[in-house]
Amino acid sequence: MQIATGMENRTAMERTVLIIDDSETLRDEIRRIVSEVSLFTSYLEAGDGLDGFKKLLNNKVDLVLCDLEMPRMDGFRFLSMTRAREEFQDLPVIILTGKEDRETKIRGLEQGASDFVTKPFDAGELVARVRVQMKMKALQDELKRSNELLRTLSITDPLTHLHNRRHLMEMVDKEFHRAARKGGALSLIILDIDYFKKVNDTYGHQEGDRVLASLAEIVRARLRSYDIAARYGGEEFVLLLPETPLGEARTIAERLRLEVQDHVFGGRLQNNVLTISLGVATFPSSCVESVDSLFRQADEALYRAKQGGRNRVELMISGDT
Repeated sequence: MQIATGMENRTAMERTVLIIDDSETLRDEIRRIVSEVSLFTSYLEAGDGLDGFKKLLNNKVDLVLCDLEMPRMDGFRFLSMTRAREEFQDLPVIILTGKEDRETKIRGLEQGASDFVTKPFDAGELVARVRVQMKMKALQDELKRSNELLRTLSITDPLTHLHNRRHLMEMVDKEFHRAARKGGALSLIILDIDYFKKVNDTYGHQEGDRVLASLAEIVRARLRSYDIAARYGGEEFVLLLPETPLGEARTIAERLRLEVQDHVFGGRLQNNVLTISLGVATFPSSCVESVDSLFRQADEALYRAKQGGRNRVELMISGDT
């Protein structure tokens, strides 16, 4: 798998700088200096920290050049408000100040300033410091993308691109405790491809893999945004349906069963009809007191569906359903 580098991505994207200073003359000078080296494609300006923070909330900004002493909201207050929000914590903010004392710089750095430029500033120094911050931001952005990719890979089944079993169990535990706490319904469906071993034995494992991937697409297309689908193992899949009572879960399972039955899988299976069997269980119920018992009830319902002739939906057995 090849991953594009952050610097490559940035060349194809708009880069925006926000210049905050109460002097329009200085804002114009800064804009002229950075525009001459084509570091940014978009320029935003603000006359004080408050206006600057509003523009930050309403625009995607890659770097901020901010004066320290301004009316209404100074640079220190702007820094504290910016770093208080998670989405801005890694945003480079270069402070512009006429003060050269050590205490001012220490205070600014402690509040999250990325760098300082003392006024009156040298154009070459300003550009150099901006370049350094933009390079560091590109590296940070690439690291975030890489970490997110690694996280996605760690929770995803590589064949079906559904969640894997480990992540499923984490989500089931989370949703079960949430349902117990809030009193909502949580349904779980275990489905299994009927006679899947015959597919592998007759047509080969490559054709079997295509069936699994196709079934995953059918499942993914039919779930709501907050539902969770995972490959549980082999030809078994699990659907986790928050805020879904047993009757609604049965309807979802039945629709899925019919769609698989009517689906043309193509390839060497063009003239074959494949079916699935499904078991459905729901919490709360008198026979479900834990995640383990929720799985057990769904698994027993799936077993009854298999014993009953396959290509069918069976529900958990409970006196209160």
